[in-house]
Amino acid sequence: MSVSTADKADSSFALNPMDELNDLRMSAKALPLLDHVKRFIRETVNPMSEEFERLGEGKTDIWSYAPGQLEVLEAAKDKAKAEGLWNFFLPNAETGEGLANLDYAYIAVELGKNRMASECMNCAAPDTGNMEVLERVGTPEQKRSGLSPCCAAKSVQPSP
Repeated sequence: MSVSTADKADSSFALNPMDELNDLRMSAKALPLLDHVKRFIRETVNPMSEEFERLGEGKTDIWSYAPGQLEVLEAAKDKAKAEGLWNFFLPNAETGEGLANLDYAYIAVELGKNRMASECMNCAAPDTGNMEVLERVGTPEQKRSGLSPCCAAKSVQPSP
């Protein structure tokens, strides 16, 4: 005699489809931010990316910027900062947007549609991982010397 799923006893491992944990909707609080991100990518990042690529045509060193590329990228970053589109992945509202991981996931999907979008909004590797580690376990000095510049998208020089 087989036992149907409905007849099995509940356990701590059972999934309840009505459980809040299974609600994968973006929060209402974050929806306006998602719309803003989409608009920024459409109106700023996409045209900037085309200009960035045009300026880099014929460049032989993939690890350097062609004349004008860095200026175009920095202008988009400055605009993103001015519009409050910065550091979404950090859950701490003092250093990031204060988004839940689920809300950030929807924004990350949009960022992934243009390879320059994450960089423009300071959500690109390796800085994201470095910032997360420093925010969670860094000493006050490490946060001052490492986290603050990363959050501002400033180059951090390693200590000797």
